[in-house]
Amino acid sequence: MNITKEQIDDLNAVVKVAISKEDYQDKVEKILKDYRKQANIPGFRKGQVPMGLIKKQYGKAVLVDEVNKLLQDNLNKYLTEEKLDVLGNPLPKQQDNFDWDKDNLDFEFELGLAPSFDVNLKTKKAVTQYKIVADKKMIEEQVERIQKQYGKLISKTEVGKKDEITGFFANEEQEIDHKTTLEMDKIKSKKAIDALAGKKVGDKVTLNTKGLFKEDYLLSSALGIARDKAEDLKVDVTFTIEEINEREPAALDQELFDKLFGEGKVTSEKELKDKIKEDSEKQFEQQSDQKLLNDITEKLIEETKFELPAEFLKKWIQISGENPLTADEAKEEFEKSEQGLRYQLIEGKIIQENELQVQFDELKEFAKGFIKSQMAQYGHMDPKEEELESVAARVMSNQDEVKRLSEQLMSQKLLDLYKEKANLKVKEVSYDDFIKEAYS
Repeated sequence: MNITKEQIDDLNAVVKVAISKEDYQDKVEKILKDYRKQANIPGFRKGQVPMGLIKKQYGKAVLVDEVNKLLQDNLNKYLTEEKLDVLGNPLPKQQDNFDWDKDNLDFEFELGLAPSFDVNLKTKKAVTQYKIVADKKMIEEQVERIQKQYGKLISKTEVGKKDEITGFFANEEQEIDHKTTLEMDKIKSKKAIDALAGKKVGDKVTLNTKGLFKEDYLLSSALGIARDKAEDLKVDVTFTIEEINEREPAALDQELFDKLFGEGKVTSEKELKDKIKEDSEKQFEQQSDQKLLNDITEKLIEETKFELPAEFLKKWIQISGENPLTADEAKEEFEKSEQGLRYQLIEGKIIQENELQVQFDELKEFAKGFIKSQMAQYGHMDPKEEELESVAARVMSNQDEVKRLSEQLMSQKLLDLYKEKANLKVKEVSYDDFIKEAYS
């Protein structure tokens, strides 16, 4: 067997594979002899079928199968040994009237080659790194939410401006029949507020869904319907009152602090606010980090210039899927995926040049940190090390989970690298301002 490469240009090449009869004959003969031993053909005893008949019936199929195996194995070996960085997979060139009866068989494969380029993390234009701070207003609102959440419910006879009303929404035509609890301070409609004020248990009130709540998303959960249906809903619904309560805010005392953070970890209102600020800003950091990662990705794609073997990739996309595409469909698919492919190449270059790797031990520690944060969301604030080890062992036995966590850890390593080496400008903002600037 002989394999040679013809370089068409920097991004395209053709690999030629010449296979002689000696490369495949012994293997084909052995398989056909095995077929002869097992063949059941009327008129012949088992194992006594003439070899000529076996070759006539199975020879061509066995030959094609064995030659294709040879091609695949040796082509992959050649690409590895020659250190050819290919995009997609080698594409066999169409050969009309190919003669499988010849002793020597010649094949050609088109290759799309990865481009050569440099990546400069010091982009021409600085990328904004947002530092989101929890301002006084946000902290006070969070304290109020905590006091409300852990406060006591006091039964009332009439609806007041800050009460919680439990009851049933109904509208037969819209198939609405749903029990919910309304918080008066979340209702926007003045007509609804006036209609509910002073009402008692057992009273029925007609409310219009248009502009009922200060936050639009509340309507779907209140009515028990899908959000897309609630978006355009403008109908009257009846609300039957079953229960009226006033929520007395919890006192900011040691009992509440211990309930929230564990015994003795917070001992004053100031420490509570400091803890809220710290925890909020940790959560904000995840959002600002994701924004930073997205922005640097876009900037690197924009400023790292290189050509791709576009025509080869369109051809590869056209035939590589489960269902072949038309040329126009393949062109459209290439255009949709081009930016992602460019960043894959850029990211691969950055990882290679900076020797970024994911080691098993650090992946396990990363998994334990992820598990710990998940547990905290369900109130398990201080899990034991053996508990974390046990859960991490189960997670690490799942290959899909290992792949997902490995990708997350590599993203974190890239983010750390960008923070160290990229051209960044830090901007301190409140959370509201971050949302306006980042996603407007």
